[in-house]
Amino acid sequence: MKNYPEQYQELCTWMETLGQKIPGPMTGFSKLHESAIAPGALDSKVKELIALAIAITVRCDGCIAFHVHDALSGGATPEEIAETVGVAVMMGGGPSVVYGIEAMQAVQQFEAQK
Repeated sequence: MKNYPEQYQELCTWMETLGQKIPGPMTGFSKLHESAIAPGALDSKVKELIALAIAITVRCDGCIAFHVHDALSGGATPEEIAETVGVAVMMGGGPSVVYGIEAMQAVQQFEAQK
């Protein structure tokens, strides 16, 4: 089983390093992320849950770590994340089941850190 909190921290460190090497693209990506997640017609929590569903369907481990972390930080409950996994499974089939399980493992690990 992956350690998602550890993966989240490692990715943060490497994204900072990448930002030092290519500040233009990484600053642009950071601004895009902030703008896309900012509350609007949808609140930030819902937007993080959408991002998580997409992360599951495209099978991105690092994205799962980030968006589980950020969804929980934004007030999502484990139950809301489980329902998000259900939507991802509907859209992505069997592979989304496997990555949905990984998302639930990430929830369990981040919750254990509280």
